[in-house]
Amino acid sequence: MSFWSSISFNLAVLMNLLVAFFYPLEGVRGGTLEPHLSALLWMAMLVSLAIVIVLPQPHGIRALIASTILRLIFSVGLEPTLLLLGGFNLCNKVIFLMSFVGNRGTFTRGYKAMIMDVEFLYHLLYLIICSLGVFVHVFFYSLLLFDLVYREETLLNVIKSVTRNGRSIVLTAVLALILVYLFSIVGYIFFKDDFILAVDRIPNKTLEHGASMIGEFFSGGACQKENGENCSTEAVMDAAVAVQPSVVIEDKERTCDSLLMCIVTVLSHGLRSGGGVGDVLRKPSKEEPLFAARVIYDLLFFFMVIIIVLNLIFGVIIDTFADLRSEKQKKEEILKTTCFICGLERDKFDNKTVTFEEHIKVEHNMWHYLFFIVLVKVKDSTEFTGPESYVAEMIREHNLDWFPRMRAMSLVSSDADGEQNEIRNLQEKLESTMKLVTNLSGQLTELKEQMTEQRKQKQRIGLLGHPQHLNVNPQQPA
Repeated sequence: MSFWSSISFNLAVLMNLLVAFFYPLEGVRGGTLEPHLSALLWMAMLVSLAIVIVLPQPHGIRALIASTILRLIFSVGLEPTLLLLGGFNLCNKVIFLMSFVGNRGTFTRGYKAMIMDVEFLYHLLYLIICSLGVFVHVFFYSLLLFDLVYREETLLNVIKSVTRNGRSIVLTAVLALILVYLFSIVGYIFFKDDFILAVDRIPNKTLEHGASMIGEFFSGGACQKENGENCSTEAVMDAAVAVQPSVVIEDKERTCDSLLMCIVTVLSHGLRSGGGVGDVLRKPSKEEPLFAARVIYDLLFFFMVIIIVLNLIFGVIIDTFADLRSEKQKKEEILKTTCFICGLERDKFDNKTVTFEEHIKVEHNMWHYLFFIVLVKVKDSTEFTGPESYVAEMIREHNLDWFPRMRAMSLVSSDADGEQNEIRNLQEKLESTMKLVTNLSGQLTELKEQMTEQRKQKQRIGLLGHPQHLNVNPQQPA
């Protein structure tokens, strides 16, 4: 469906290009091509048709459409080609809208839901514009180019940057209107003579308009000769020429003779001028009594309206667009680093047996879950298995508890394997420690035996040396 929607947009772009380059279409007729160019077009059509039949790819369909359009332009002319393209685009949009309504169940939900469905209303408006382009005027095709805003999220964010904080922008614009109104009142009271703007008139139009008005005036009997006849045509033209020089030469006019014109001038020229309303007013002399007041008037308008208020509006729009862009980047980052089904992040699968890419493609493939939901919806309830009955009940209740939130079988199995490996490592360490303790116990026993043997030897040596000591002692007094 998205492919045919893109075909519709491409046709709209092509029709607008043809209108832009060749309108008005009355002088563009079909002609005859040279034989080799005509044969080349026919060959391109046949080759692209064969590619579409054998390998129905988008590029082949686009090539077939382009070659067919070129052939039609040179065969029947540009206007019939535009009519055929518009009719094809209209039929394509009708089919698309019928498919859209069937898939969304728009009519089954009632008229209120249908009116509140913005997407349905958008496609319906697109269909109406296609019909206007076919049956009313080709300029309506230009409105179809706004489909690019609907198709591109970046352009949608540009529109949302204005509409999201629309209340703030509207209130700031109201403040700007209040300031313009106040400055208009001050200008009307004190600087009425400074509101003199240069204007460019259209002399021929003005002359014709003046001549027609004067002719109606004279023909109504307002101008009569002495004999009762109306003034002649020459007299009418002479009067128009007499009036015309004053109109043509007059290239400046006063624009603040009424408060309404003062407001219009300040609003139109003041907001569009880079330096404010002072850029379009008369340049005063320093010797005038209101020179200082005029300087203050121009500076206040420049600072309060141009610098502060307008920049406030621009700042709100730019900040909103920056927020929308950051939100878009955050969403893209979440989609890239978070599983859509379980919500686990990429870092949870670091140093695991299953990578994050394998997890989202095999274990928690979101399309597999979608296919399972469709299966549960279309399958007969009498043929449900136990898990299918459970999931069907959850779907009817709009309950998502059957989704594996923040858990995955691969992580559970890897965690169990990790625990077993830990226990195995602890057992090996315990066995090695027991062996070491046994060795140390043996060494301590041997050391104890050696120390006992040495003690016994010392006792023997002491017993053998004691009698000699007793024999020597009695002889010492002599």
